[in-house]
Amino acid sequence: MTTEEKQTLIDPDHPTLSIRKQCDLIGLNRSTLYYQPEETDAYTLSLMRLIDEQFTRTPFCGVLKMTAWLGRHGHFVNPKRVRRLMRLLGLEAIYPKPKLSRPNLQHKVYPYLLRNVDIEHVDQVWSTDITFVRLCHGFIYLTAVMDWFSRYVISWSISNSLEIEFCIDALERALCQGTPEIFNMDQGAQFTSTRFTSILLGKEIAISMDGRGRVFDNIFVERLWRSVKYEEVYLHDYQSIAEARQGIKRYFQLYNYERPHQSLNYKTPAEVFYKSALKNFPGVPLRHPLVQIISPGNFGSSV
Repeated sequence: MTTEEKQTLIDPDHPTLSIRKQCDLIGLNRSTLYYQPEETDAYTLSLMRLIDEQFTRTPFCGVLKMTAWLGRHGHFVNPKRVRRLMRLLGLEAIYPKPKLSRPNLQHKVYPYLLRNVDIEHVDQVWSTDITFVRLCHGFIYLTAVMDWFSRYVISWSISNSLEIEFCIDALERALCQGTPEIFNMDQGAQFTSTRFTSILLGKEIAISMDGRGRVFDNIFVERLWRSVKYEEVYLHDYQSIAEARQGIKRYFQLYNYERPHQSLNYKTPAEVFYKSALKNFPGVPLRHPLVQIISPGNFGSSV
């Protein structure tokens, strides 16, 4: 189990077992149980904003190039600090590299199933990922579930930590809209967790995982994050999580229903995604109430 999962097992009001004994039984350090993270200082937040923006522009930048770029702009920090912040942001350059970060070794890793596979219809492949979203005085994490064929964002969720609950929330709400043949994700601890994979296996969905250091294995979600940041996040300084939630919700509505995609012959993702659902109702316009019934009723997030 992860540290977070072990922490949820501790019962401060247990009638016979003290907290010390409970921690000993499940192998949890008591200092971890009582630890309260400190707020990130303003300068570190500014560095994270710069790194995030530069990486979005130049995703081939690794730790050393990013350190040099920061130095050229007056921020003389060492590579260790840049490496720590890039890991915190979930950023890795797109060239092959040593295994600098690993998933939980107790979690099963599944093979990548999509190499040389033609994506030909809706619900053939769904995928998910996590990205960093900056706030004016902090940051949050965003996850989304996307249909590869239509580029439709089926569900999304935000959180102020990397605990697994917000990923499961997005997955469960997406599965209320349909069932894919293959579900693709990276090898992060959230997605390799048995709590996450058991939901997919329970619905007999084939699990595919990106290769280590192969960012293009999940290229459609990577492109989605680029669009979200350039077209929404970088244009607004969110003051709070609530403001970020409203902004991201507004953007995904625009992305799904109004923003045409060149790769979709300038149709919107919603038009392609719901085409099969509407094929028995010829002449029904996209904004018809029928579409609102078929469309995700809880298109939002939870924290």
